[in-house]
Amino acid sequence: MSTPTTFEELLAEGESVPVEGWDFSWFEGRATEDRPSWGYSRLLRERVSAASAVVDIQTGGGEVLASAVRAEHPPAILAATESWPPNAEIARRRLQHLGATVVEVADEADLPFPDASFDLVVSRHPTLTIWPEIARVLRPGGSYLSQQVGAGTVHELTDFMMGPQPVGGARSTRRAVAAAEAAGLEVVDLRVETLPMSFNDIGAVVHFLRKVIWIVPDFTVDRYRQPLRDLHEQIQREGPFRAYSRRFLIEARKPDQATDR
Repeated sequence: MSTPTTFEELLAEGESVPVEGWDFSWFEGRATEDRPSWGYSRLLRERVSAASAVVDIQTGGGEVLASAVRAEHPPAILAATESWPPNAEIARRRLQHLGATVVEVADEADLPFPDASFDLVVSRHPTLTIWPEIARVLRPGGSYLSQQVGAGTVHELTDFMMGPQPVGGARSTRRAVAAAEAAGLEVVDLRVETLPMSFNDIGAVVHFLRKVIWIVPDFTVDRYRQPLRDLHEQIQREGPFRAYSRRFLIEARKPDQATDR
């Protein structure tokens, strides 16, 4: 099969690639994004190996959680939540051999677990974080570890497609810390980084916008055909489109009632 090169061919390819799961391997050679220096996957493996009851919130296809759990020694209790049915089914298949329970639940809904169920709650790039629910399901002394999308992530692409847009504060670190503390948690680690990204062709842009839906919330190829054409021509003329992702790591601990009073 020949490699797509024209505008229409690249659009068609970007539209045809499945968006289920949270696997970005398709972008190899088509787009790049630097990774945060703290190494979330490594931190996650360390925390999971020391925990007895773990839940991954908004797990996607379970890719990140599966890579962090030792198959020969999984936590005694392992669970995950996911809101999108196709992803939930993928996660069930991927995590089944680890004895995990995957529950389909809306991102904004209460967590379907009893109080003090887990000593570790984790989440990579959650759509939103319901801090009171995290505090409720954590055991005293337990922790929440999350890598999150910061305010203004890829706003360069948002602005190109939609025109200049204000950067809201919903994903600010200040708001995250305030919400965690309001829920009774102690923030023990907070790190922030801005990381370069590049898109080598318009097919990669289309697939990215279909997969990461909050960058251009009403995105369809038909609706944004003219900005896509303009961007395609710019890439052809000037090379890869540059943007920046904002990431922050937050770790919060629930006070141990026996020692923190």
